[in-house]
Amino acid sequence: MYPSLRSGSVIASISLCFLSLFSLSAFARPATFLQDFQVTWSDSHIRQIDGGRAIQLVLDQNSGCGFSSKHKYLFGRVSMKIKLIPGDSAGTVTAFYMNSDTDAVRDELDFEFLGNRTGQPYTVQTNIYAHGQGNREERVNLWFDPAADFHTYTILWNHHHIVFYVDDVPIRLYKNNEAKGIPYPKLQPMGVFSTLWEADDWATRGGLEKINWSKAPFYAYYKDFDIEGCSVPGPANCASSAQNWWEGTAYQALNALEYRRYKWVRMNHMIYDYCSDRSRYPKPPPECVAGL
Repeated sequence: MYPSLRSGSVIASISLCFLSLFSLSAFARPATFLQDFQVTWSDSHIRQIDGGRAIQLVLDQNSGCGFSSKHKYLFGRVSMKIKLIPGDSAGTVTAFYMNSDTDAVRDELDFEFLGNRTGQPYTVQTNIYAHGQGNREERVNLWFDPAADFHTYTILWNHHHIVFYVDDVPIRLYKNNEAKGIPYPKLQPMGVFSTLWEADDWATRGGLEKINWSKAPFYAYYKDFDIEGCSVPGPANCASSAQNWWEGTAYQALNALEYRRYKWVRMNHMIYDYCSDRSRYPKPPPECVAGL
């Protein structure tokens, strides 16, 4: 298992930060689906459960499906609990991401869960687009079965860094290195999206493993939809306020325990890092040598 839980002092510090909630920000604590989200693709393939506090996404040979937040946000934290497709899910992709929806100059922060053959590890791919520059993929094999139960997947985005978390474990860090000429998403608000779709041309072992449609329909489940951030449109000074909890000292860098967990993931579970791919990048991209 990953390193032990936070110390009491860290928990106390974080608890104080959570108490400092300011009216400038938009807070949407775990809500029903329709409070913050809307179906964007194939309404018949998204089913509400438990009075809308959870949903089921369906992929079959007719269609996948998708949904998005009703608003865009500029900085904050978004998280969902997801239970992924069990069994033989090769060729499927369950995605949870933020996107500015601005085409060539888009900003985007991606979780993509790549289906597997039964018994093989589930892979999560993360990607970051900043000012239209993407192709910054990392892949990690999860250290548990994400189809057996719900796990929390979180994106924290502030002026200092972007952190992707699986439960309490940071699996990816992207620092704001604008001072070194490296693009960082900070000007465009992003919506929250999720999709379940067929991608057997690339998703599993580079497209070698195809979808077994005899196993369809495929189901993924979501609950505890939590968005805390600056809603756009909204108060103009929200996104620049240093008093939003996600801009606080406790969230400006990984603490010691988070850093140990982060290194543990990279040492034991990382299977692809674009920074090390010399066939794609003979010269490493600048953020790869900028340091943590």
